[in-house]
Amino acid sequence: MRLRRRHMHDLENIAVEKGDGIGWVFLNRPEAFNALNLPMAKELYEAGHEMASDSGVRVVVVSGRGKAFFAGGDVKDMKAHMGSDKFLRDLAFYLHGFVSDIARMPKPVIAAVNGTAAGAGFSLAMACDLTLAAEGARFIMAYTGIGLVPDGGSTYFLPRLVGYKRAVELALLNRPLTAREAMELGLVNVVLPEEGFLERVGQFASDLAKGPSRAFGDCKKLLRLGMMESLETQMEHERRMIMKHSLDPEFAEGVSAFAEKRRPRFP
Repeated sequence: MRLRRRHMHDLENIAVEKGDGIGWVFLNRPEAFNALNLPMAKELYEAGHEMASDSGVRVVVVSGRGKAFFAGGDVKDMKAHMGSDKFLRDLAFYLHGFVSDIARMPKPVIAAVNGTAAGAGFSLAMACDLTLAAEGARFIMAYTGIGLVPDGGSTYFLPRLVGYKRAVELALLNRPLTAREAMELGLVNVVLPEEGFLERVGQFASDLAKGPSRAFGDCKKLLRLGMMESLETQMEHERRMIMKHSLDPEFAEGVSAFAEKRRPRFP
């Protein structure tokens, strides 16, 4: 598949590209293995708002330029700001805003993990709705290796994905995971060959972009609610949501396509 990117703009530390219903956010500090500095964090924060509010974007893909996906916080910057909590406070503020937008936006978000995902990169890969990893990708929590605690929502997502005992093991021991090991633990959905990785991700995202986007958004909302609600409360959320979608043109098209034995063309 040849990726057609109709609109793009490169900022200082990230690149944003849009086309065919897909919004791409590339971490773009390849010389630093896409480590997070404060300018990058601010740019990600703005990109999250942009992707969430752009009605032409039906699927979002987050990936990295160069050999790494996202190597976590920039340790050189941390050392330069040693003795003050302001740097990490601000870094976490903007990173958490981006993670929150990913989790809450009413469209699927894919992490395309092309290389190492460490620290905040590990957290970001978990926060996305779907994670596709290249065969050579590696995952490591890394925080406690430099005397820090996790951030980026990882203490929320990790126990829910792998269970408390395994989450403690990964957070305290920092055992690196291969892409295949991460998939076995439920942290990765699909492992893809490194050759042509982004094109394969693009095809996956393109297929998803043709789906019922409003139903996808409310599926995300229901699944998030389901992690916190009682059974009866959750079923009431489902009842109200399915009533809402019974009047949606997506539902009418889906039912018509099924009856006519054709592929649906969702509006």
